[in-house]
Amino acid sequence: MPLFDGPFLGSDALQRGVLTRAQLRGSRWRRLRRDVYCDARLPLTHAVMARAVGLTAPREAVFGGLTAASWWSTRGPLAGPDDVVEVILPPHLRWNPGPGVMVRQALTSDDVVTDGTLRYTDRTRTALDLIRRGVLDDAVVLLDQLVYHRAAFLDDVRIAAARLPRCRGSALARRAAALADGLAQSPPETRLRLLMLRSGLPVPVAQYEVRHDRRLAAQVDFGFPEQKFAVEYDGEWHGGRAQLRLDRARMNRLLAVGWRVLFVTAADMHDPIALVARIAAALAA
Repeated sequence: MPLFDGPFLGSDALQRGVLTRAQLRGSRWRRLRRDVYCDARLPLTHAVMARAVGLTAPREAVFGGLTAASWWSTRGPLAGPDDVVEVILPPHLRWNPGPGVMVRQALTSDDVVTDGTLRYTDRTRTALDLIRRGVLDDAVVLLDQLVYHRAAFLDDVRIAAARLPRCRGSALARRAAALADGLAQSPPETRLRLLMLRSGLPVPVAQYEVRHDRRLAAQVDFGFPEQKFAVEYDGEWHGGRAQLRLDRARMNRLLAVGWRVLFVTAADMHDPIALVARIAAALAA
């Protein structure tokens, strides 16, 4: 029996005599969607789910949103197997894909690329579509993540956002593109940066490299070079002893060159007024 390295149509396998109905219902194969199966040993990813959708989607279908962003990302997927697959169809076309798929009607033209099988919106169109939704801070967080994962380039998004005609979400896209810096390595870092930016504090340097005698001591999330003070977001940590030693050595290097560090946790972010006061007091010390 030939091995299937991705999703396939059950009806096609039956017609070609590759599988019987009894075999298709067996534990060797996993049903992904109606008439779409894959090898049960195949790890489920968002890309696998997108290919499953592509087997039954209209020929005109273009994958967009986080589905396209995950395809463009070079630092791991931005969507998981349980996230909806996002599909764009021409305005005149209707399709009922069933659960797990979000369909939007929109025009596409030269902003579409293909991997030889499926079609995706290009980097800039993908980013613009995503940051035209929701609220401003969420859009900034998302754009920072797209840039960090190299799924989009910030200068290109800013230029394209400025050229958008007046339409739904165009103003939001321009504001989000202006506020993003593409440097944050996690969503909480972006939210912390936006909080400090709006608080009246001196503007920190994101991902600042602390150097002493021309040698790199450490890179900090947010640096205030004049005060030799850093603010670091301290997320959930699951490292072992080796990582702990690296973190302690990094902190010792910062202390050795006269830098102070304030760590911010998720709990601190729930009380922004108190957090800003702590940062201001540390800067003034």
